[in-house]
Amino acid sequence: MSTLGDALQETLPEDAAEAALAGRVWLPSVEGPAVAAVRDRMLVDLSAAFPTMRDLCEAENPATSVRNAPGEAIGPVADILANTPPEARDSRQPWLLAPIDLQAIKAAGVTFIVSLLERVIEERARGDVTAAAGIRDEVTRHVGPDLARLRPGSAEAARLKEALIKAGAWSQYLEVAIGPDAEIFTKAQPMSAIGTGMEAGVHPKSFWNNPEPEVVLVIAAGGRVVGATLGNDVNLRDFEGRSALLLSKAKDNNASAAIGPFVRLFDANFGIDDVRSTTISLTVEGEDGFVLEGTSSIARISRDPEELVRQLFCPEHQYPDGAVLFLGTMFAPVADRGEAGKGFTHRNGDLVRIEAPRLGRLVNRIRPADACEPWTFGTAALMHNLARRGLLG
Repeated sequence: MSTLGDALQETLPEDAAEAALAGRVWLPSVEGPAVAAVRDRMLVDLSAAFPTMRDLCEAENPATSVRNAPGEAIGPVADILANTPPEARDSRQPWLLAPIDLQAIKAAGVTFIVSLLERVIEERARGDVTAAAGIRDEVTRHVGPDLARLRPGSAEAARLKEALIKAGAWSQYLEVAIGPDAEIFTKAQPMSAIGTGMEAGVHPKSFWNNPEPEVVLVIAAGGRVVGATLGNDVNLRDFEGRSALLLSKAKDNNASAAIGPFVRLFDANFGIDDVRSTTISLTVEGEDGFVLEGTSSIARISRDPEELVRQLFCPEHQYPDGAVLFLGTMFAPVADRGEAGKGFTHRNGDLVRIEAPRLGRLVNRIRPADACEPWTFGTAALMHNLARRGLLG
């Protein structure tokens, strides 16, 4: 089994020398975070020019700012990554944080047909993992293969909805998959995300759960997409399957929103079309020797990323500090882990790697949410810290 240290060695994108990369680093010397640029595999403190990532994203050209803003060297990326895992950390040295701060953390659900079928299965199973296999066969017979070609909100989609209702096969998940309105929900609170190298939390009462490897868009206050990164929208299939009203309990737990390693800011080398062609790879390695691998291709998304942004940023809702948006995943693991018919679920100690060639690698170790580092540094703490450092204008 790979070690966390081994996995962290390949964190940067394959074309890192051409990329405008920004993140956040905890600086023990000031007892607070710094916005940092990646330059020649070094991290450079930009906090004098941009006290928060929100401020950097609101710049006229964030990528140019990351390349040109003055700052002091913090240290090599490799050294700071090596000091990030809680079990290996020297608290006197800097470590990496999630690369966002004040932005709202939002997620789009049921944006891929494969994951749609799994959500319907969860709903029918009412959280019972043993019923999943039989329900999967039944749902596939009802729905068939035609959903992949449907345009959500179209007249054809409306006709299919009517037919499925008559057949008794309609679901709330089908509504957001092929209806006019996307499912966009609050994944976690601002400042609560964890970064690469940290422990990711699964609710200790969950017995059916999985990682969700996703591209995460970074969006400025006016709705302008300024960059992208990777994310793990850790999902509790049993909680949400029992009731969709338990979505917040299924999604928003300590350390359950993993984002990173860095934000790749849009420029001439990388933009929204590159996001559309991104394929994400997932590897889960268990301490029991279990290995799970899969991919998720944004090219197969049912709603275009910019359409999802338009549904998030609209006249009915504003985000003055910007937002990040998980785009959803087509990856829904069904391979048995242990007893036949019970499918996949996480076990304590699983090492999860989510990667894309031009976005880098996000690595986390799975732990019970109540055993992960508690979230203690929120928005108020950030404002007080920046004020003490003289960084608030």
